[in-house]
Amino acid sequence: MLVAGNWKMHTDIDAARTLARDVADSVGDPGDVTVVVCPPFVSLSAVAEEIAGTPVALGAQNMHAEDAGAFTGEVSAPMLTSAGCRYVILGHSERRQYFGETDEGVCAKIAQAHAHGLIPIVCVGETLEERKGGRAEEVVGGQLVHSLRGVTPDNPDRLVIAYEPVWAIGTGETATPDQAQEMHAFIRGRLNEQFGEKTGRALHILYGGSVKPGNAAELFGRADVDGGLIGGASLKGEDFAAIVRAG
Repeated sequence: MLVAGNWKMHTDIDAARTLARDVADSVGDPGDVTVVVCPPFVSLSAVAEEIAGTPVALGAQNMHAEDAGAFTGEVSAPMLTSAGCRYVILGHSERRQYFGETDEGVCAKIAQAHAHGLIPIVCVGETLEERKGGRAEEVVGGQLVHSLRGVTPDNPDRLVIAYEPVWAIGTGETATPDQAQEMHAFIRGRLNEQFGEKTGRALHILYGGSVKPGNAAELFGRADVDGGLIGGASLKGEDFAAIVRAG
């Protein structure tokens, strides 16, 4: 089980330090649950200091596909590892929607993450229009094919998939546990086809979309839901810890 908090564009450095301490204290010993927090870039080093020596791991929200270069405003994998990151979120729906990221670009970033020892959390998901049009599996299946083209994880712990129905992110709407399981099972089947059943079954598939303390246990109780990518609820230490406990 893996629970990752995506803080998005929230918290300045002081607030990030406070939240990181709160998360570490509230989570305590998470048992078999891997816990990750992904603060804004400017707070990575500060948060790394606060969670040092705790079970909480550090992740970033995005990165560039090159080691270095004339890419003003971008952040590279070597920069992330030097700040203490172990994970990086790639292809989040907000990156796709607002910044024009493509499956092909995500694929290049996955290769770069693996080259530098980072574990990518690769996001896929459909819009409400696509779901209502009966195209949810077509869209998600296409994102998996193109984003993971050429990816060969030598260890299932080096790749995480996050299913985030775009219509349920920040809206208060949540896929029902049955809807989540249905799509997660579809994703599992595609991963089994691409990587073989042994690896496919071992990969973590997270659910992301308005997960809260009140619905986490039921969502996580489904067979193919291996944790969550948490947005708003990750900004309160006790709420996030309650979701970790549900895991």
